[in-house]
Amino acid sequence: MEHAAVERALQQRSGCRRGSLRPEYDCNRNRCEQAAVRPPGPRHSPVPGDHVEVFVKCHFDYDPASDSLIPCKEAGLRFCAGDLLQIVNQDDPNWWQACHVEGGSAGLVPSQLLEEKRKAFVRRDAEVTPASGALCGSLSGKRKKRMMYLTTKNAEFDRHELLIYEEVARMPPFRRKTLVLIGAQGVGRRSLKNKLIMSDQARYGTTIPYTSRKPKESEKDGHGYRFVSRGEMEADIRAGRYLEHGEYEGNLYGTKIDSIRAVVEAGKMCILDVNPQAVKVLRTAEFVPYVVFIEAPCPETLRAMNRAALESGVATKQLTVGPLPHALPGVQRGLGHWGR
Repeated sequence: MEHAAVERALQQRSGCRRGSLRPEYDCNRNRCEQAAVRPPGPRHSPVPGDHVEVFVKCHFDYDPASDSLIPCKEAGLRFCAGDLLQIVNQDDPNWWQACHVEGGSAGLVPSQLLEEKRKAFVRRDAEVTPASGALCGSLSGKRKKRMMYLTTKNAEFDRHELLIYEEVARMPPFRRKTLVLIGAQGVGRRSLKNKLIMSDQARYGTTIPYTSRKPKESEKDGHGYRFVSRGEMEADIRAGRYLEHGEYEGNLYGTKIDSIRAVVEAGKMCILDVNPQAVKVLRTAEFVPYVVFIEAPCPETLRAMNRAALESGVATKQLTVGPLPHALPGVQRGLGHWGR
């Protein structure tokens, strides 16, 4: 229901002639849902009479025919990123037995441990066979590089995170608590959010952002912004009470997690347009988000949309020409695994 409503609103939005939605998951297509953002831990076969079902969502493509490590290529199970598998047996540390949830025979798939080692392995130049490109040597031959971790590079590290398997659970269809809209700057996330809320205010709601700036004479607390002191806001940020936050012209702005809870507790679906990194915090059993990636049109159409928004007063910032060619593929690279 939410997917259809969002798609209709996107199609009706002024100036948006090209674009598409990529839902993070479609309950009607397959009745499984992310239970937690965590890789599946090693599990042994259950004792007789005890049945434990383990399901995973794959975040990489695998073809046993091109795998030089698999003991028997004919016994391998081919899958693509986004496929859901049921893990039948995890006794072997390197090879699991699994089958597709849609049905079919079980086969061998690389374990979480094996695939992590394979993807994290850095080959020496002398260990690459020019003809085949096969790996030689042991994992102890990895290159070591000294590196300092900077929190300002969180987004960069997230893009290089090893995504192998994600454990999921079988669930019946249910109503989502949050709807997360993600896309490049200027694609119209805010206008789409406002249009959805105005279409059914009893069903949809959103948060009021917090800021440390002083209110203007015409502004009232709770109308547009929640005004707090900088000290209070900094303390809440350190305590992890904000989903996301930033600073603009010397003032702090942010979305408080408790404000999301307030909308959900009121019986409404909370619609959010946030940065991609915030999705990792929301993907819990408490918020069970429905993540929608709004694929932007070509740069020329984006500029036209921005001009129309500026003329109508919806937007106050003009998009610069420079970032546009790079904005769309950058967002898609950072969000590829969320939209599958």
